Amino acid sequence: MTSTPRSSAAPRAARPLKRPTQARARFTVQAIYDAFVRIWRRDGWAALTTRAVALETGIAIGTLYDYFPSKEALLSGYVRHGLEALVKAIEEQAVQPDHLCWQDRVRTLVRLTCGVDAPELPWFDAGMLALEARIAEPHHHQRAYDELCAAWRRALRACSGLAQPQAADAVPSLVLTVWGGRRYALLLALDSAAARDWAWHMERGCLMALAGHDAGPPSGGH
Repeated sequence: MTSTPRSSAAPRAARPLKRPTQARARFTVQAIYDAFVRIWRRDGWAALTTRAVALETGIAIGTLYDYFPSKEALLSGYVRHGLEALVKAIEEQAVQPDHLCWQDRVRTLVRLTCGVDAPELPWFDAGMLALEARIAEPHHHQRAYDELCAAWRRALRACSGLAQPQAADAVPSLVLTVWGGRRYALLLALDSAAARDWAWHMERGCLMALAGHDAGPPSGGH
């Protein structure tokens, strides 16, 4: 009997050292992330260093090392930050509003999860996705999936007019479809038009799956 190979654990240097809790620390870490993205987009991963990020941010290198001992740790923290921002946006835009019909609530949920026409979410690209093997272990992917499923369930519970048991049962498959599609769309580097077309079909498919019939075109048409 052969055993399933297991990926090696991410080295400690690839993990953030601590999470900011106070307002000043959160401001500093956000400034670090902003500098990280600017350098990544301008120069790429190969040219990105912790010293360059510290200089771009305008902080001491020791301050950056308080949180991120390496650029892999910085990438890991940024990816986690992106997921938390997505969950927060779902909560604020698809769960909390009390004026949305269920179709618009689902449309918002799918748009955010697709990351299309969502400037409120942190920037992410195929290069970052390609480096996930350096920073992520299977349990990290499982945690991200579980958190997204929980966010989707909260959004669907807020949808009046849906059969709640059936909606809850659909969540795992819908999250796999939309979130998995987003990741593959990143690898394909879809242009804006193709990404919008894909997101529209994801939206329509989710509406149909939840309603059990054709729920009509999205807001604004296609």
